[in-house]
Amino acid sequence: MTPSTRHLIIVLGDQLDRESSVFDGFDPAHDAIVMAEVSEEATHVWSHQMRIALFRSAMRHFAQWLRGRGWPLHYLDEDAHFSVSLSAAVEALIRQLQPLRLIVCKPGDWRVEQALLALAGQTDLPLDIRVDRHFYTTPQEFAAWAQGRSELRLDYFYREQRRRHGVLMDSAKPLGGQWNYDSENRAAFGKQGPSPLPPVLAFPPDALTRQVLDEVGARYAAHPGHLDAFDWPVTSEDAEAALDDFIRYRLADFGRWQDAMWLGQDWLYHSRLSAALNLKLISPRRVVDAVERAHRRGEADIAAAEGFIRQILGWREYVRGLYWLRMPGYLDDNALNAQQALPEFYWTGDTEMNCLHQCIEQTLRLGYAHHIQRLMVTGLFALLLGVRPRQVHEWYLAVYVDAVEWVELPNVIGMSQYADGGVMASKPYVASGKYIQRMSNYCSTCRFDPAQATGSRACPFTTLYWDFLSRHQQRLAHNPRMQFQLRNLKRLQPDARAAIADQALRLRRHLDITSTAVEEPAPPPDTDPTEESHVC
Repeated sequence: MTPSTRHLIIVLGDQLDRESSVFDGFDPAHDAIVMAEVSEEATHVWSHQMRIALFRSAMRHFAQWLRGRGWPLHYLDEDAHFSVSLSAAVEALIRQLQPLRLIVCKPGDWRVEQALLALAGQTDLPLDIRVDRHFYTTPQEFAAWAQGRSELRLDYFYREQRRRHGVLMDSAKPLGGQWNYDSENRAAFGKQGPSPLPPVLAFPPDALTRQVLDEVGARYAAHPGHLDAFDWPVTSEDAEAALDDFIRYRLADFGRWQDAMWLGQDWLYHSRLSAALNLKLISPRRVVDAVERAHRRGEADIAAAEGFIRQILGWREYVRGLYWLRMPGYLDDNALNAQQALPEFYWTGDTEMNCLHQCIEQTLRLGYAHHIQRLMVTGLFALLLGVRPRQVHEWYLAVYVDAVEWVELPNVIGMSQYADGGVMASKPYVASGKYIQRMSNYCSTCRFDPAQATGSRACPFTTLYWDFLSRHQQRLAHNPRMQFQLRNLKRLQPDARAAIADQALRLRRHLDITSTAVEEPAPPPDTDPTEESHVC
Protein backbone atom coordinates (compact mmCIF):
# COMPACT_ATOMS: atom_id res chain seq x y z
CA MET A 1 0.00 0.00 0.00
CA THR A 2 1.40 3.38 -1.03
CA PRO A 3 1.70 5.81 1.89
CA SER A 4 -0.71 8.74 1.65
CA THR A 5 1.84 11.19 3.11
CA ARG A 6 5.03 12.11 1.31
CA HIS A 7 6.65 14.48 3.84
CA LEU A 8 5.87 15.08 7.49
CA ILE A 9 6.90 18.64 8.32
CA ILE A 10 7.81 19.17 11.98
CA VAL A 11 7.28 22.77 13.10
CA LEU A 12 8.95 23.41 16.45
CA GLY A 13 7.67 25.87 19.02
CA ASP A 14 10.47 28.35 18.30
CA GLN A 15 10.30 27.96 14.50
CA LEU A 16 7.17 30.02 13.78
CA ASP A 17 8.57 31.47 10.57
CA ARG A 18 6.09 31.92 7.72
CA GLU A 19 9.00 31.89 5.27
CA SER A 20 10.69 28.84 6.80
CA SER A 21 12.66 26.53 4.55
CA VAL A 22 10.49 23.61 5.72
CA PHE A 23 7.74 24.95 3.47
CA ASP A 24 9.90 24.97 0.34
CA GLY A 25 8.20 22.62 -2.11
CA PHE A 26 5.32 21.96 0.28
CA ASP A 27 2.41 20.19 -1.43
CA PRO A 28 -0.78 20.21 0.65
CA ALA A 29 -2.09 17.29 -1.38
CA HIS A 30 0.77 15.00 -0.31
CA ASP A 31 2.47 16.56 2.73
CA ALA A 32 1.38 17.18 6.32
CA ILE A 33 2.51 19.40 9.18
CA VAL A 34 2.78 18.51 12.84
CA MET A 35 3.02 20.85 15.80
CA ALA A 36 3.00 19.57 19.37
CA GLU A 37 2.65 21.06 22.83
CA VAL A 38 4.57 18.64 25.02
CA SER A 39 5.13 18.67 28.75
CA GLU A 40 8.85 17.91 28.34
CA GLU A 41 9.44 21.41 26.96
CA ALA A 42 7.95 22.95 30.10
CA THR A 43 9.63 20.65 32.60
CA HIS A 44 13.13 19.70 31.41
CA VAL A 45 13.92 22.99 33.12
CA TRP A 46 11.31 24.29 35.56
CA SER A 47 9.92 26.86 33.13
CA HIS A 48 8.33 30.15 34.08
CA GLN A 49 4.56 30.12 33.55
CA MET A 50 4.89 33.19 31.29
CA ARG A 51 7.43 31.40 29.09
CA ILE A 52 5.20 28.34 28.69
CA ALA A 53 2.22 30.55 27.87
CA LEU A 54 4.09 32.68 25.34
CA PHE A 55 5.37 29.67 23.41
CA ARG A 56 1.96 28.00 23.35
CA SER A 57 0.00 31.13 22.46
CA ALA A 58 2.39 31.92 19.61
CA MET A 59 2.20 28.30 18.44
CA ARG A 60 -1.59 28.29 18.40
CA HIS A 61 -1.72 31.58 16.52
CA PHE A 62 0.74 30.17 13.99
CA ALA A 63 -1.45 27.09 13.68
CA GLN A 64 -4.37 29.38 12.86
CA TRP A 65 -2.31 30.94 10.08
CA LEU A 66 -1.41 27.52 8.67
CA ARG A 67 -5.04 26.40 8.70
CA GLY A 68 -6.01 29.66 7.04
CA ARG A 69 -3.83 28.64 4.10
CA GLY A 70 -5.67 25.34 3.88
CA TRP A 71 -2.58 23.31 4.79
CA PRO A 72 -3.09 19.96 6.55
CA LEU A 73 -1.99 20.40 10.15
CA HIS A 74 -1.93 17.92 13.02
CA TYR A 75 -1.83 20.09 16.13
CA LEU A 76 -1.26 17.99 19.22
CA ASP A 77 -2.09 19.72 22.47
CA GLU A 78 -1.13 18.50 25.90
CA ASP A 79 -4.30 16.43 26.28
CA ALA A 80 -2.95 13.95 23.75
CA HIS A 81 -1.78 10.79 25.52
CA PHE A 82 1.60 10.85 23.76
CA SER A 83 2.35 14.51 24.52
CA VAL A 84 5.08 13.83 27.09
CA SER A 85 7.84 14.43 24.54
CA LEU A 86 8.21 15.68 20.99
CA SER A 87 9.60 12.32 19.89
CA ALA A 88 6.59 10.45 21.26
CA ALA A 89 4.17 12.84 19.58
CA VAL A 90 5.88 12.64 16.18
CA GLU A 91 6.29 8.86 16.42
CA ALA A 92 2.56 8.46 16.96
CA LEU A 93 1.87 10.45 13.79
CA ILE A 94 4.46 8.47 11.86
CA ARG A 95 2.56 5.30 12.68
CA GLN A 96 -0.65 6.94 11.56
CA LEU A 97 0.53 8.70 8.38
CA GLN A 98 3.50 6.52 7.33
CA PRO A 99 5.43 9.36 5.67
CA LEU A 100 8.42 8.79 3.42
CA ARG A 101 10.50 11.60 4.94
CA LEU A 102 10.69 13.89 7.97
CA ILE A 103 11.54 17.56 7.49
CA VAL A 104 12.49 20.07 10.18
CA CYS A 105 14.24 23.43 10.31
CA LYS A 106 17.56 23.44 12.18
CA PRO A 107 16.49 23.27 15.85
CA GLY A 108 17.60 25.82 18.39
CA ASP A 109 18.44 23.13 20.97
CA TRP A 110 21.09 20.46 20.53
CA ARG A 111 18.92 18.25 22.76
CA VAL A 112 15.95 18.52 20.38
CA GLU A 113 18.07 17.85 17.30
CA GLN A 114 19.54 14.73 18.90
CA ALA A 115 16.08 13.49 19.84
CA LEU A 116 14.84 13.91 16.26
CA LEU A 117 17.92 12.19 14.84
CA ALA A 118 17.32 9.27 17.21
CA LEU A 119 13.66 9.11 16.19
CA ALA A 120 14.58 9.06 12.53
CA GLY A 121 16.95 6.17 13.21
CA GLN A 122 14.35 4.24 15.17
CA THR A 123 11.71 4.66 12.48
CA ASP A 124 14.13 4.16 9.59
CA LEU A 125 13.09 7.44 7.97
CA PRO A 126 15.35 10.07 6.40
CA LEU A 127 15.42 13.34 8.37
CA ASP A 128 15.96 16.46 6.31
CA ILE A 129 17.30 19.19 8.63
CA ARG A 130 16.96 22.35 6.59
CA VAL A 131 18.87 25.59 6.91
CA ASP A 132 17.30 28.22 9.14
CA ARG A 133 17.02 31.23 6.85
CA HIS A 134 16.05 33.35 9.83
CA PHE A 135 19.76 33.82 10.54
CA TYR A 136 22.40 35.65 8.52
CA THR A 137 24.98 32.91 9.13
CA THR A 138 24.84 29.11 9.21
CA PRO A 139 26.69 27.08 11.87
CA GLN A 140 28.90 25.73 9.08
CA GLU A 141 29.84 29.24 7.95
CA PHE A 142 30.66 30.25 11.52
CA ALA A 143 32.79 27.14 11.99
CA ALA A 144 34.69 27.98 8.82
CA TRP A 145 35.27 31.52 10.09
CA ALA A 146 36.45 30.22 13.47
CA GLN A 147 38.80 27.57 12.08
CA GLY A 148 42.46 28.35 12.70
CA ARG A 149 41.86 31.45 14.81
CA SER A 150 43.81 31.67 18.05
CA GLU A 151 40.88 33.43 19.69
CA LEU A 152 37.28 34.14 18.76
CA ARG A 153 36.14 37.71 19.27
CA LEU A 154 32.88 39.37 18.38
CA ASP A 155 34.46 42.47 16.91
CA TYR A 156 36.23 40.59 14.11
CA PHE A 157 33.13 38.57 13.30
CA TYR A 158 30.84 41.61 13.44
CA ARG A 159 32.93 43.63 11.00
CA GLU A 160 32.84 40.79 8.50
CA GLN A 161 29.07 40.57 8.91
CA ARG A 162 28.70 44.28 8.24
CA ARG A 163 30.82 44.06 5.09
CA ARG A 164 29.20 40.85 3.86
CA HIS A 165 25.63 42.11 4.21
CA GLY A 166 26.24 45.80 3.49
CA VAL A 167 24.76 46.97 6.80
CA LEU A 168 25.60 50.49 8.03
CA MET A 169 28.26 50.80 5.37
CA ASP A 170 29.47 53.76 3.33
CA SER A 171 30.98 51.95 0.39
CA ALA A 172 33.84 49.94 1.94
CA LYS A 173 33.90 51.95 5.16
CA PRO A 174 31.65 51.82 8.22
CA LEU A 175 28.97 54.47 8.23
CA GLY A 176 30.05 57.33 10.49
CA GLY A 177 33.70 56.26 10.36
CA GLN A 178 33.60 53.82 13.31
CA TRP A 179 32.66 50.16 13.60
CA ASN A 180 31.57 50.36 17.21
CA TYR A 181 29.96 53.14 19.27
CA ASP A 182 29.75 51.19 22.51
CA SER A 183 31.66 53.87 24.43
CA GLU A 184 28.74 56.25 23.79
CA ASN A 185 26.15 53.71 24.93
CA ARG A 186 26.83 53.27 28.64
CA ALA A 187 25.25 56.29 30.27
CA ALA A 188 23.52 56.18 33.64
CA PHE A 189 20.48 58.32 34.40
CA GLY A 190 22.03 60.02 37.40
CA LYS A 191 20.03 61.10 40.44
CA GLN A 192 17.32 62.71 38.34
CA GLY A 193 16.31 59.42 36.72
CA PRO A 194 14.99 58.95 33.20
CA SER A 195 12.90 61.54 31.39
CA PRO A 196 9.20 60.75 31.06
CA LEU A 197 9.03 57.53 29.11
CA PRO A 198 6.63 56.76 26.27
CA PRO A 199 3.98 54.16 27.09
CA VAL A 200 4.77 50.65 25.93
CA LEU A 201 2.58 49.36 23.12
CA ALA A 202 0.09 46.96 24.67
CA PHE A 203 -0.76 43.50 23.34
CA PRO A 204 -3.76 42.48 25.47
CA PRO A 205 -4.51 38.75 25.31
CA ASP A 206 -7.13 37.73 22.78
CA ALA A 207 -9.51 34.79 23.29
CA LEU A 208 -6.95 32.25 22.12
CA THR A 209 -4.26 33.59 24.44
CA ARG A 210 -6.70 33.77 27.36
CA GLN A 211 -7.46 30.08 26.84
CA VAL A 212 -3.74 29.31 26.96
CA LEU A 213 -3.31 31.40 30.12
CA ASP A 214 -6.13 29.52 31.82
CA GLU A 215 -4.64 26.14 30.89
CA VAL A 216 -1.09 27.04 31.90
CA GLY A 217 -2.27 28.57 35.17
CA ALA A 218 -4.12 25.36 36.01
CA ARG A 219 -1.55 22.81 34.85
CA TYR A 220 1.65 24.59 35.85
CA ALA A 221 0.60 26.39 39.01
CA ALA A 222 3.66 25.05 40.85
CA HIS A 223 6.02 26.60 38.30
CA PRO A 224 7.72 29.94 38.96
CA GLY A 225 6.36 33.27 37.88
CA HIS A 226 2.98 34.81 37.23
CA LEU A 227 0.61 35.25 34.28
CA ASP A 228 -1.33 38.38 35.28
CA ALA A 229 0.88 40.76 33.28
CA PHE A 230 0.97 38.72 30.04
CA ASP A 231 1.34 41.28 27.28
CA TRP A 232 3.67 39.83 24.65
CA PRO A 233 3.53 39.88 20.85
CA VAL A 234 2.25 36.45 19.74
CA THR A 235 1.87 36.91 15.97
CA SER A 236 3.95 38.30 13.14
CA GLU A 237 1.58 41.25 12.96
CA ASP A 238 2.14 41.94 16.67
CA ALA A 239 5.90 41.76 16.18
CA GLU A 240 5.75 44.25 13.30
CA ALA A 241 3.76 46.62 15.49
CA ALA A 242 6.30 46.25 18.30
CA LEU A 243 9.13 47.06 15.89
CA ASP A 244 7.38 50.15 14.55
CA ASP A 245 6.64 51.32 18.10
CA PHE A 246 10.26 50.85 19.15
CA ILE A 247 11.63 52.78 16.20
CA ARG A 248 9.14 55.61 16.66
CA TYR A 249 9.40 56.08 20.41
CA ARG A 250 12.55 54.42 21.83
CA LEU A 251 15.29 53.83 19.29
CA ALA A 252 16.67 57.38 19.45
CA ASP A 253 17.35 57.02 23.19
CA PHE A 254 18.08 53.28 23.26
CA GLY A 255 21.82 53.49 22.63
CA ARG A 256 22.76 56.00 25.30
CA TRP A 257 20.62 54.45 28.05
CA GLN A 258 20.70 50.76 27.13
CA ASP A 259 22.76 49.79 30.21
CA ALA A 260 20.85 51.90 32.74
CA MET A 261 18.43 50.53 35.34
CA TRP A 262 15.76 52.31 37.37
CA LEU A 263 13.24 51.35 40.03
CA GLY A 264 9.73 50.91 38.68
CA GLN A 265 10.79 51.09 35.03
CA ASP A 266 10.58 47.61 33.54
CA TRP A 267 11.10 48.44 29.85
CA LEU A 268 12.89 51.81 29.66
CA TYR A 269 14.07 52.19 26.02
CA HIS A 270 14.29 48.49 25.16
CA SER A 271 12.43 46.99 22.24
CA ARG A 272 10.68 43.88 23.64
CA LEU A 273 11.60 42.21 20.33
CA SER A 274 13.93 39.47 21.58
CA ALA A 275 11.14 36.96 22.24
CA ALA A 276 9.49 37.63 18.89
CA LEU A 277 12.85 37.25 17.14
CA ASN A 278 13.65 34.00 18.94
CA LEU A 279 10.22 32.53 18.15
CA LYS A 280 10.80 33.59 14.51
CA LEU A 281 7.73 35.81 14.45
CA ILE A 282 9.82 38.52 12.79
CA SER A 283 12.97 38.35 10.69
CA PRO A 284 16.20 39.86 12.02
CA ARG A 285 16.78 41.24 8.52
CA ARG A 286 13.48 43.09 8.75
CA VAL A 287 14.51 44.54 12.12
CA VAL A 288 18.03 45.49 11.08
CA ASP A 289 16.86 47.05 7.81
CA ALA A 290 14.17 49.07 9.57
CA VAL A 291 16.61 50.43 12.16
CA GLU A 292 19.16 51.35 9.49
CA ARG A 293 16.50 53.13 7.46
CA ALA A 294 15.42 55.05 10.56
CA HIS A 295 19.00 56.23 11.06
CA ARG A 296 19.36 57.28 7.43
CA ARG A 297 16.10 59.24 7.76
CA GLY A 298 17.60 61.10 10.72
CA GLU A 299 15.33 59.53 13.35
CA ALA A 300 18.20 58.07 15.41
CA ASP A 301 21.90 58.85 15.62
CA ILE A 302 24.55 56.38 14.51
CA ALA A 303 25.41 55.34 18.08
CA ALA A 304 21.82 54.27 18.78
CA ALA A 305 21.37 52.48 15.46
CA GLU A 306 24.76 50.75 15.53
CA GLY A 307 24.36 49.73 19.17
CA PHE A 308 21.06 48.03 18.44
CA ILE A 309 22.12 46.45 15.15
CA ARG A 310 25.29 45.07 16.74
CA GLN A 311 23.17 43.07 19.16
CA ILE A 312 21.35 41.37 16.28
CA LEU A 313 23.75 41.18 13.33
CA GLY A 314 26.77 40.77 15.59
CA TRP A 315 26.14 39.28 19.01
CA ARG A 316 23.05 37.19 18.21
CA GLU A 317 24.74 35.51 15.25
CA TYR A 318 27.99 35.12 17.18
CA VAL A 319 26.46 33.30 20.14
CA ARG A 320 24.56 30.94 17.85
CA GLY A 321 27.75 30.08 16.02
CA LEU A 322 29.57 29.40 19.29
CA TYR A 323 26.70 27.26 20.56
CA TRP A 324 26.82 24.85 17.63
CA LEU A 325 30.61 24.95 17.52
CA ARG A 326 30.98 23.87 21.16
CA MET A 327 27.97 21.68 21.91
CA PRO A 328 27.39 19.35 23.65
CA GLY A 329 30.41 19.95 25.86
CA TYR A 330 29.49 23.61 26.37
CA LEU A 331 26.80 22.50 28.85
CA ASP A 332 29.40 21.30 31.34
CA ASP A 333 32.10 23.97 31.02
CA ASN A 334 33.26 25.12 34.45
CA ALA A 335 36.67 26.72 34.01
CA LEU A 336 36.57 28.44 37.41
CA ASN A 337 35.51 25.25 39.23
CA ALA A 338 32.44 26.94 40.70
CA GLN A 339 30.56 24.55 43.00
CA GLN A 340 28.09 26.67 45.02
CA ALA A 341 24.38 25.83 44.70
CA LEU A 342 22.10 28.46 43.17
CA PRO A 343 20.53 30.41 46.06
CA GLU A 344 16.86 29.65 46.66
CA PHE A 345 15.96 33.34 46.42
CA TYR A 346 16.56 33.20 42.66
CA TRP A 347 13.16 31.48 42.49
CA THR A 348 11.40 33.86 44.89
CA GLY A 349 13.16 37.24 44.92
CA ASP A 350 13.16 37.06 48.72
CA THR A 351 16.46 38.76 49.52
CA GLU A 352 17.53 41.96 51.29
CA MET A 353 19.88 42.79 48.41
CA ASN A 354 17.62 45.28 46.68
CA CYS A 355 19.16 45.04 43.20
CA LEU A 356 18.65 41.27 43.18
CA HIS A 357 15.20 41.60 44.70
CA GLN A 358 14.14 44.12 42.04
CA CYS A 359 15.55 42.20 39.07
CA ILE A 360 14.25 38.81 40.20
CA GLU A 361 10.82 40.21 41.13
CA GLN A 362 10.60 41.77 37.66
CA THR A 363 11.70 38.48 36.11
CA LEU A 364 9.06 36.50 37.99
CA ARG A 365 6.37 39.04 37.13
CA LEU A 366 7.18 39.52 33.46
CA GLY A 367 9.57 36.77 32.36
CA TYR A 368 11.84 39.62 31.32
CA ALA A 369 14.86 41.65 32.41
CA HIS A 370 17.17 43.57 30.13
CA HIS A 371 20.74 42.55 29.39
CA ILE A 372 22.48 44.50 32.17
CA GLN A 373 20.00 43.28 34.77
CA ARG A 374 20.87 39.75 33.62
CA LEU A 375 24.62 40.16 33.14
CA MET A 376 25.56 42.60 35.89
CA VAL A 377 23.03 41.81 38.63
CA THR A 378 21.71 38.23 38.63
CA GLY A 379 24.58 36.84 36.57
CA LEU A 380 27.26 38.82 38.37
CA PHE A 381 26.15 37.65 41.80
CA ALA A 382 26.14 34.01 40.68
CA LEU A 383 29.63 34.41 39.21
CA LEU A 384 31.06 36.11 42.29
CA LEU A 385 29.40 33.62 44.63
CA GLY A 386 30.77 30.70 42.59
CA VAL A 387 27.52 28.99 41.55
CA ARG A 388 27.78 25.90 39.36
CA PRO A 389 27.42 27.27 35.80
CA ARG A 390 24.99 24.60 34.64
CA GLN A 391 22.59 25.56 37.43
CA VAL A 392 22.84 29.20 36.40
CA HIS A 393 22.20 28.24 32.78
CA GLU A 394 19.14 26.19 33.72
CA TRP A 395 17.72 29.08 35.74
CA TYR A 396 18.07 31.53 32.86
CA LEU A 397 16.60 29.03 30.41
CA ALA A 398 13.65 28.52 32.74
CA VAL A 399 12.70 32.07 33.70
CA TYR A 400 13.02 34.26 30.59
CA VAL A 401 10.41 34.23 27.84
CA ASP A 402 13.01 34.84 25.14
CA ALA A 403 15.23 31.96 26.27
CA VAL A 404 16.04 29.36 23.64
CA GLU A 405 19.14 27.33 24.38
CA TRP A 406 21.20 28.40 21.37
CA VAL A 407 21.17 32.03 22.56
CA GLU A 408 20.83 31.61 26.31
CA LEU A 409 23.53 29.03 26.99
CA PRO A 410 26.52 30.85 25.43
CA ASN A 411 25.43 34.12 27.01
CA VAL A 412 25.34 32.48 30.44
CA ILE A 413 28.16 29.92 30.27
CA GLY A 414 30.51 32.09 28.22
CA MET A 415 29.67 35.73 28.87
CA SER A 416 28.02 35.83 32.27
CA GLN A 417 29.83 33.04 34.14
CA TYR A 418 33.16 32.92 32.24
CA ALA A 419 32.82 29.15 32.53
CA ASP A 420 34.42 28.55 29.13
CA GLY A 421 37.62 30.20 30.36
CA GLY A 422 37.54 33.03 27.86
CA VAL A 423 36.41 31.41 24.62
CA MET A 424 33.53 33.86 24.25
CA ALA A 425 34.53 36.87 26.33
CA SER A 426 37.99 38.34 26.74
CA LYS A 427 37.60 38.73 30.52
CA PRO A 428 35.25 37.81 33.36
CA TYR A 429 32.66 40.55 33.74
CA VAL A 430 33.12 41.30 37.44
CA ALA A 431 32.49 44.46 39.41
CA SER A 432 31.68 45.52 42.94
CA GLY A 433 28.35 46.88 44.08
CA LYS A 434 29.52 50.32 43.03
CA TYR A 435 28.89 49.46 39.40
CA ILE A 436 25.24 48.73 40.21
CA GLN A 437 25.08 51.93 42.26
CA ARG A 438 26.40 53.90 39.30
CA MET A 439 24.01 52.38 36.75
CA SER A 440 20.81 52.38 38.84
CA ASN A 441 19.05 53.73 41.89
CA TYR A 442 18.64 50.27 43.44
CA CYS A 443 21.22 51.02 46.13
CA SER A 444 19.35 54.12 47.33
CA THR A 445 16.77 51.94 49.10
CA CYS A 446 19.08 49.08 50.08
CA ARG A 447 20.52 48.61 53.58
CA PHE A 448 23.90 47.57 52.20
CA ASP A 449 26.66 50.02 51.31
CA PRO A 450 28.45 49.29 48.01
CA ALA A 451 31.57 51.06 49.32
CA GLN A 452 32.01 48.54 52.14
CA ALA A 453 33.46 45.05 51.71
CA THR A 454 33.25 43.92 55.34
CA GLY A 455 31.02 44.62 58.28
CA SER A 456 27.31 44.57 58.95
CA ARG A 457 26.50 46.98 56.11
CA ALA A 458 28.92 45.53 53.57
CA CYS A 459 27.44 44.97 50.15
CA PRO A 460 27.69 41.26 49.31
CA PHE A 461 28.60 42.17 45.72
CA THR A 462 31.58 44.18 46.95
CA THR A 463 32.70 41.50 49.41
CA LEU A 464 32.48 38.78 46.79
CA TYR A 465 34.10 40.94 44.10
CA TRP A 466 37.35 41.31 46.03
CA ASP A 467 37.18 37.68 47.10
CA PHE A 468 36.73 36.63 43.46
CA LEU A 469 39.82 38.55 42.40
CA SER A 470 41.82 37.04 45.27
CA ARG A 471 40.72 33.48 44.55
CA HIS A 472 41.39 33.74 40.82
CA GLN A 473 44.37 36.09 40.89
CA GLN A 474 46.78 33.56 39.46
CA ARG A 475 44.47 32.56 36.61
CA LEU A 476 43.78 36.18 35.67
CA ALA A 477 47.33 37.48 36.08
CA HIS A 478 48.13 37.21 32.37
CA ASN A 479 44.87 38.72 31.13
CA PRO A 480 45.69 42.27 29.96
CA ARG A 481 42.11 43.43 30.48
CA MET A 482 42.22 42.49 34.17
CA GLN A 483 45.40 44.34 35.09
CA PHE A 484 43.74 47.47 36.44
CA GLN A 485 41.49 45.47 38.76
CA LEU A 486 44.36 43.25 39.91
CA ARG A 487 46.54 46.27 40.67
CA ASN A 488 43.75 47.55 42.92
CA LEU A 489 43.64 44.16 44.62
CA LYS A 490 47.35 44.36 45.40
CA ARG A 491 46.76 47.63 47.27
CA LEU A 492 44.68 45.84 49.89
CA GLN A 493 46.47 45.18 53.17
CA PRO A 494 46.76 41.53 54.29
CA ASP A 495 44.38 42.01 57.20
CA ALA A 496 41.75 43.55 54.92
CA ARG A 497 42.06 40.65 52.48
CA ALA A 498 41.74 38.16 55.32
CA ALA A 499 38.60 39.88 56.62
CA ILE A 500 37.08 39.90 53.14
CA ALA A 501 37.88 36.22 52.68
CA ASP A 502 36.26 35.41 56.02
CA GLN A 503 33.09 37.34 55.25
CA ALA A 504 32.90 35.84 51.75
CA LEU A 505 33.25 32.35 53.21
CA ARG A 506 30.30 32.92 55.51
CA LEU A 507 28.27 34.39 52.65
CA ARG A 508 29.04 31.34 50.56
CA ARG A 509 28.15 28.93 53.36
CA HIS A 510 25.02 30.57 54.64
CA LEU A 511 24.29 33.57 52.42
CA ASP A 512 24.67 35.38 55.74
CA ILE A 513 23.95 38.90 54.51
CA THR A 514 23.37 40.17 58.05
CA SER A 515 26.97 39.66 59.15
CA THR A 516 28.24 41.49 62.23
CA ALA A 517 31.89 41.34 61.25
CA VAL A 518 34.18 44.19 62.36
CA GLU A 519 34.34 47.09 59.94
CA GLU A 520 37.42 47.31 57.74
CA PRO A 521 38.59 50.17 55.53
CA ALA A 522 36.86 50.24 52.15
CA PRO A 523 38.90 48.74 49.30
CA PRO A 524 39.99 50.86 46.33
CA PRO A 525 37.49 51.39 43.50
CA ASP A 526 37.03 48.86 40.74
CA THR A 527 36.56 49.65 37.08
CA ASP A 528 33.66 49.70 34.63
CA PRO A 529 33.35 46.13 33.37
CA THR A 530 31.05 46.59 30.40
CA GLU A 531 33.35 46.82 27.42
CA GLU A 532 31.79 44.24 25.11
CA SER A 533 28.37 43.89 23.56
CA HIS A 534 25.44 42.04 25.07
CA VAL A 535 22.15 40.71 23.76
CA CYS A 536 19.11 42.55 25.07
